Amino acid sequence: MITVPVMADLFAEGKEPDILFWVGSAGSFDDRAKKITRAFVKILNKAEVNFAVLGTEESSSGDAAKRAGNEFLFQMQAMTNIEVMNAYNVKKIVTACPHSFNTLKNEYPELGGKYEVFHHTQFIEQLVKEGKLDLSDAKLDINTITYHDPCYLGRANDEYEAPRTLLKSIKGTSLVEMKRSRNNSLCCGAGGAQMFKEPEKGDRDINDLRTEDALQTKPDVIATGCPFCNTMMTDGVKHHKKENQVEVKDIAELLAESLGL
Repeated sequence: MITVPVMADLFAEGKEPDILFWVGSAGSFDDRAKKITRAFVKILNKAEVNFAVLGTEESSSGDAAKRAGNEFLFQMQAMTNIEVMNAYNVKKIVTACPHSFNTLKNEYPELGGKYEVFHHTQFIEQLVKEGKLDLSDAKLDINTITYHDPCYLGRANDEYEAPRTLLKSIKGTSLVEMKRSRNNSLCCGAGGAQMFKEPEKGDRDINDLRTEDALQTKPDVIATGCPFCNTMMTDGVKHHKKENQVEVKDIAELLAESLGL
């Protein structure tokens, strides 16, 4: 059974969680991304993390509005979220979305929202280091995994190690890097609010090109740490007609499976 405490309910009981899990728009509403949310919650439950979600009080982080150039809408959304989180005395936030991670970490402080913000791979790695999550029995029967660096986690926030450390901790698998990886990685095509519009005319779509990079490693699974990347890479796999041979999964999903959660 998955347990997901809601901040308002805990607050009414006079309780205050250590961590706010920021679910994000994709993780809340997109059917595919909901599976990532559930997998991460299973890991939080396994590690007995004292966390809560905002539930219906959580609005969009404002990332898409800001990237699309609507600064006014972004600030409205951000200020609303900040007022809610500050009322609950939120200090630490973890999210499975690099877009929310980047916005909450780097753009909320100047509006009065100063929090310690973690990407879910960073937080899981910390749980492992603190001995709260044991990955010694983590095992999957997957020959080859390749990892796609999300732009807003990698190049925007210089986090390359946590995702790879977690993937390497899963026994029975081999992590193979793409020719373009880390700070030389190629965008999946969804950043900068491009997720919500059709691509401009050109020779080919970016996600097809990036998926080609991944397929050259002959993977069984393309791992990523972003719901937007997951969508774009999944579409790319379908475009290349490889959906029966290659899966696209979030690192949280792979870890949850490897632990039998």
